Amino acid sequence: MSFILHPQIEVDSFFVCDLPLCQVRLENVRNFPWLILVPRIDNLTEVHQLSNEQQAQLLSESSQCAQALLAQFDLHKINVGALGNVVSQLHWHVVGRRNDDDAWPKPVWGFAATDDWTPCEAEALCNRLVKHLLK
Repeated sequence: MSFILHPQIEVDSFFVCDLPLCQVRLENVRNFPWLILVPRIDNLTEVHQLSNEQQAQLLSESSQCAQALLAQFDLHKINVGALGNVVSQLHWHVVGRRNDDDAWPKPVWGFAATDDWTPCEAEALCNRLVKHLLK
């Protein structure tokens, strides 16, 4: 598969691992446990452009990521979605939410007061997520 990651996604996130379809990335937003799945196929902007098999794989990998977040954090809800208004490259958000998080009950998109992960925190979390995702 040919694949070039959009530069904005690369700047805003940390590499976690590659799953069969998607590259998994940790969004650099400490306020919310937030993973991004990017199908490793160039020129995709919408989920419907994936084959039926690839759509099923995306859902499976999304569920794996949700389970990995739940294993690391005390969460009340997992939000998923693909917006693409700022970055058109198809990317799928898996966001862990708590009813006492900074944006609850509103969406996390556009939430202004964010904290970045420190490089050490991000590396440690990515390592824990990899162990869960690649077991």
